[in-house]
Amino acid sequence: MKVYNLSCEHNHQFEGWFSSEDDFTQQSAVRQIQCPMCDSHVVRKLPSAPHLSLSGAQNPKAESNAVMQSRVAELMRHIVENTEDVGDRFAEEARRMHYSESPERAIRGVATVQECEALVDEGVDIMALPLPATTKQRLQ
Repeated sequence: MKVYNLSCEHNHQFEGWFSSEDDFTQQSAVRQIQCPMCDSHVVRKLPSAPHLSLSGAQNPKAESNAVMQSRVAELMRHIVENTEDVGDRFAEEARRMHYSESPERAIRGVATVQECEALVDEGVDIMALPLPATTKQRLQ
């Protein structure tokens, strides 16, 4: 089993597990490797070295980035598990809840900038949070 440190074009770092170097090369060639944060298929293998803990020193910045990405992924999981996906009916459903035409509940979906602006103008509280498509699947 090969574990590689990977990064997408947006510098999101994540691990990839492959049965061999050839497996990584083949999946990379046909763009099967995907960033779990942004869905980008533009992925590169980062330089790595064996981990030797000689002094007990750690790289706090690298650890901090990993912790932050882990927390963001956990937040995304929580949102997906605790909200109803109304898809492109988001503006309509948020408006119906605001005017008590539909029961209040936690929803998520897709809306245009114009639809979001109209909701805010009507006093509907919304929050834009871009979630990658992979949140509909199991996150690593």
